[in-house]
Amino acid sequence: MKKLLLLCICLAATFSTKAQTEDKKWNVGLHGGVIQYHGDLGRDWYKTDKAMYGFAGISVSRYLWKYIDINGMYSRGTLGYDSGTTGYKSDFSAATINLRWNFITSEYIVRPYVFGGIGVILFDRQLNFHKELIDSALPTAGAGINFRLSSVVTLNLQETFMFTNNDARDGIVAGKNDDYLMHSAGLTFNFGSKKDADNDGVSDSRDKCPDTPAGVAVDKTGCPLDKDGDGVADYLDKCPDMAGNALMNGCPDKDNDGVSDSEDRCPDTKGTIELKGCPDTDGDGVADLDDKCPNSKAGSRVDATGCALDNDKDGVMNDEDRCPDAFGLASLKGCPDADGDGVADIDDRCPNAKGSMENKGCPEIAKQDIVRITYIGSKLFFENNSAKLKVASLVNLDELVKILNKYEGANLFIDGHTDSNGSDALNLNLSQKRTDSVKAYLISKGISGGRLTATGFGESKPIADNKTALGRAKNRRVELRTAY
Repeated sequence: MKKLLLLCICLAATFSTKAQTEDKKWNVGLHGGVIQYHGDLGRDWYKTDKAMYGFAGISVSRYLWKYIDINGMYSRGTLGYDSGTTGYKSDFSAATINLRWNFITSEYIVRPYVFGGIGVILFDRQLNFHKELIDSALPTAGAGINFRLSSVVTLNLQETFMFTNNDARDGIVAGKNDDYLMHSAGLTFNFGSKKDADNDGVSDSRDKCPDTPAGVAVDKTGCPLDKDGDGVADYLDKCPDMAGNALMNGCPDKDNDGVSDSEDRCPDTKGTIELKGCPDTDGDGVADLDDKCPNSKAGSRVDATGCALDNDKDGVMNDEDRCPDAFGLASLKGCPDADGDGVADIDDRCPNAKGSMENKGCPEIAKQDIVRITYIGSKLFFENNSAKLKVASLVNLDELVKILNKYEGANLFIDGHTDSNGSDALNLNLSQKRTDSVKAYLISKGISGGRLTATGFGESKPIADNKTALGRAKNRRVELRTAY
């Protein structure tokens, strides 16, 4: 039984219940008090006219949750009863383990609680009434109150009821077990290190903002200070003394235009960020505050005063002038017409030769030249099953070059065709190569490639019957067309 008592005492020393905060989880206490008897001899609980016997004890406690602790306590003292005529007395050692429920959290200075648990009592060999030295206390229960004196020291007052399993300890077996009431007072001391990851002075267990940057002032919950209560912490708030919004880094923006009042040239009128908070009614990029022509045509290019530009001084404002840097005619939207054919130079394919709008400013191609171009196309010949031009064809192409040079704005379309001999793919490829040969020759003679379009149609566009030799000969052809 002594080994059992020693084991219980060791267990009591390894558990703890009451800690002031979650940071300081461990608590050690020193206690003293008196113990009163209740059994077959009588009851002296809460009476002052009977003998009282004292005891002393130590406790170890540990925090489990904000309302729950676990506590182990070892006590040493004297217990008994003395009615004047009958009684008994014995020294004892007791160990208890209790689970404690706190009614309020550790933030409060005064914390009442109740508890319950188990215990054992070891009696010295001073009595012959009962041979066994150990009584079980099932249960132990009670209540108490803690008064926080500092972050470390607490005053503890407690009432402990120990209901034993023994009816013979007082020498009388008459149906009432021998129970005891312990009145105690003591001082307890809290131990433990506070965890504070962001070093702001508020423990992690209470820190609602555990990632606060180093050096930032915080409130009691560990969150950065916000003097103006606008939801933007002072260390991020560009206007810490005026309530604003997060989008403005804590500064106010009365007109909600995205420009803080301190930087807004027009703080009472909604404007644009680009114009520092001022409106621009005509959308010309000049704030109404500075615009001498605030109702100019939408989209107009304007000078610094907000009025429409006319760079070339031709009477056509830049926003309507197709040629704002060249003096021109109002009828041609501000563009010049060097040859006077009614086609603006920027659209005129022949700006130095008077032409017509139908020909994009170029002169008409003479009828005889059109006929000659068609004739040249009919006199272009190639080696058999080849894209190589025959020598006789080159003379005709040289004449074509001269005609094209007369009409520098004209484009030439080179269309190639074959008969039906061979596969469609072969004929299509051959016709394309032949037109490419014509195009390449013309380019070699100085004609711009941008004026030439070569297309092979293969056998898809016959002009005669492919069943006859004459028909097939007609179908093998190159056609030339001009256009502006």
